[in-house]
Amino acid sequence: MKIDVCFSPALYPVYHNPEAIVVVVDVFRATTTMAAAFKNGVRSIRPVATVEEAQEYKAKGWLVGAERNVKRCDFADFGNSPFDYTAEKVAGKDIIFTTTNGTRAITIAKEAYRVVTGAFVNLQAVADYCLFHARDVVVLCSGWQDKVNVEDTLFGGALADVLINTGKYESASDAALIARDMWTNNKENLIAYLDPTDHIARLKANHLEDAVPYCLTPDSAIVVPELSIEEGTLVLRKVITI
Repeated sequence: MKIDVCFSPALYPVYHNPEAIVVVVDVFRATTTMAAAFKNGVRSIRPVATVEEAQEYKAKGWLVGAERNVKRCDFADFGNSPFDYTAEKVAGKDIIFTTTNGTRAITIAKEAYRVVTGAFVNLQAVADYCLFHARDVVVLCSGWQDKVNVEDTLFGGALADVLINTGKYESASDAALIARDMWTNNKENLIAYLDPTDHIARLKANHLEDAVPYCLTPDSAIVVPELSIEEGTLVLRKVITI
């Protein structure tokens, strides 16, 4: 089996494999936040691509998490911080969720064999999921407005490293090799390596950097959110707990 890493949603058409598992990653912060919400008992998350869709759901009485350009939308119940989705607020609830990059990437990948969301907080659980299904894997990095970012690429390298080290996977392309090399050379000091990056600067400018250590803590939310289509709507539900 092979693992590949797609650095940006703009590149996804050339990486699309209808028989592969697609792991969508948005480390800062959508897929980390989703994992935290499922850890804290959320029943389902419905990703939508636009603010307008989220507002329509809000008008119908749904709980909504919405973020654009790292800031919480003024109409939303939650933003895009993993700390927003506490057990007291989300256990047993269904939530609509839209973010600048992550939820768009999920909708782009919906035609794959399986679509799950991954982050450092559920890295091993996602790896175990891929090994269980025994399929090729494509890591789809959400990036930033179709541009490549470092943090999502690092996650792709981390997942590639875990799967390749089992002896059951191999790199599918140079992209996977690049991502794995980034990870192995910098995994001992991720915060320092990421400090000069664009997204850290955006978080700091908006006083949101408090979530960074959590986002980089491996295996603190041992869940795998998996995408399904229910009543014509994309829905993420927790499918595995280890």
